[in-house]
Amino acid sequence: MSNNAKSKRSRISAGLLMFRRRKNKLEVLLAHPGGPFHVHKDDGAWTIPKGEAAPGEDLLTRAKIEFEEEVGLCPENVQPWIELGWIQQKGGKIVHAWAFEGDLPEPFECRSNLFELEWPPRSGKYQKFPEVDQACFFSEEVARRKIKQTQVPLLDRLHAVLRGAATS
Repeated sequence: MSNNAKSKRSRISAGLLMFRRRKNKLEVLLAHPGGPFHVHKDDGAWTIPKGEAAPGEDLLTRAKIEFEEEVGLCPENVQPWIELGWIQQKGGKIVHAWAFEGDLPEPFECRSNLFELEWPPRSGKYQKFPEVDQACFFSEEVARRKIKQTQVPLLDRLHAVLRGAATS
């Protein structure tokens, strides 16, 4: 694939925000990026499980595939999908997102697909790393600190939808 085709493809991503309610409090599932660049990063580094979509690809379908690839769990029998719209990340990438209510099985171990990277840089040695090294539920308050700042509006939108549903 040419660099031009890759750059066009990577401008759109799709992801899912799983949530649950514990003791009348909202918790959301966030993923921590794997690989050597994120090992010591925590606050502001977590993200919703998401991935790049090909031109014309159905974005909700892509979001489900990415969730399964990055978390190791296939969201099934979800009703309803909550459309959260899109946000633009700092690098210009547009991320479309949907939320759904669910939970992780106990015990849970994050099983992510792997990517290959020359590591250490310019060493000629390639290593495989998980795309996501952790997936955890966080309270809404903690999630706002952990998630990438550009994705905070997704939490706001979910909160607004759930608050609206509770009052209707």
